Amino acid sequence: MKAQRLMWIAWPAFLVAGLIEMVVFAFVDPAALHWADQPLALSREGVYTVAFFVFWALCMLSGALTTLLSMSPFELNRCPVPTGERPLECGKFMQ
Repeated sequence: MKAQRLMWIAWPAFLVAGLIEMVVFAFVDPAALHWADQPLALSREGVYTVAFFVFWALCMLSGALTTLLSMSPFELNRCPVPTGERPLECGKFMQ
């Protein structure tokens, strides 16, 4: 189930990051970018790569937060330990 949720987050984020990359770099020249009044020490391809992974991470963060907020209280509070081996912190009422 966790792998499925991870793919629910990662795949759409990958597609959106690619779209954002195309839109941003249609208007921005990577060679004209500066950081702290210094030109970037990366090639155009390096800027494209770093920007894609930053966009992807931000989209995944957004998707992960949405997935977390969509979980029911039961999913968040259930004890992952089998009934006979549960510590007292897990409580008897949680499945």
